[in-house]
Amino acid sequence: MENRKKFDYTQFKENRALFIIAELSANHNNDFDLAIRTIDAIAATGADAVKVQTFTPESLTLDVDNEYFGPRTEGLWKGKRPYDLYQVGMLPFEWHEKLKKHAESLGLFFFSSPFDSNCVEFLESLDVPMYKIASAEITDIALIRAVARKGKPVIISTGMAGLEDVESAIETCLSVGNDQVILLKCTSEYPAPIEMANLSTIPMLKEKFGVIVGVSDHTMGSIVPTVAVALGGQVIEKHIILSRDLGGIDSQFSMEPAEFKEMVDCARMAAKSVGQPELELSEKNRLRRRSIFVSEDMVAGEEITVDNVKVVRPGHGLAPKFMKDLIGRKVKYSVKKGTPLDWNMLIENDK
Repeated sequence: MENRKKFDYTQFKENRALFIIAELSANHNNDFDLAIRTIDAIAATGADAVKVQTFTPESLTLDVDNEYFGPRTEGLWKGKRPYDLYQVGMLPFEWHEKLKKHAESLGLFFFSSPFDSNCVEFLESLDVPMYKIASAEITDIALIRAVARKGKPVIISTGMAGLEDVESAIETCLSVGNDQVILLKCTSEYPAPIEMANLSTIPMLKEKFGVIVGVSDHTMGSIVPTVAVALGGQVIEKHIILSRDLGGIDSQFSMEPAEFKEMVDCARMAAKSVGQPELELSEKNRLRRRSIFVSEDMVAGEEITVDNVKVVRPGHGLAPKFMKDLIGRKVKYSVKKGTPLDWNMLIENDK
């Protein structure tokens, strides 16, 4: 089995490779066997990595029932307290190592989004190959610094960030000697309307910061990831669930395996179609273009006119742009109709 423990950031960037992450999130539904079967399905889709989230409710919120921490009043989780949501959604710490080993046995990377320094140290004890900073944590400079100090790639979602927040996060990584930053354009709506994707941000981030860029997508379908790749994205992250009928707090914006595989296939085909930014003319294609041919038999000393030469396919003769320079010149010797015209056929200095 291919060793998936290490991720070579420099090589990945230079090769313009595509890295597809399947986000397990809370779609384990507190069922270890379901988590294992979901990882099996992820491997079958052709994805590159499994990402989980490592936290306790206390990592993210307070167990208080007031206007700040009480039940949400709108959105997908309306009526539920954040503390209760996180209690349901957390991945048990004792599962991590087993899930990581299983994922790696299938050729997948396994890593996580930590939400406090204790989670970072726990994940580092497992030797995860990279880390993810979730959108809402982009202003938690202490967390970003703790992650960046591990010297591994740091994936940062920008769904809740202004430009100054992105700059601060990158500066934090650089300040501890870590330049292995990956930025993900993200729309922090669940699910996200496609008109809010704003994927033109991808080339802007890539040009401004010179890092690997991609998308963390909460829309339904394959359009956003495919377009992201076409715009220069190298990383795609999407939620996956065995079946939305299973329910759960993230089920409504997660892809089922068949949908995820279709997305993977579309994205990889898009990556192939992007290719390199260059115009390359092969000899085969050069010869398929038009060129100048003798269109009537000519005798030695005969003058070239618009009646005895013609621009036609294939491209074995002189380029069409030279036609105006040829009119009035004379041929050295007799030339048969259908012969590609060449400078060597002409009498020198005959004008």
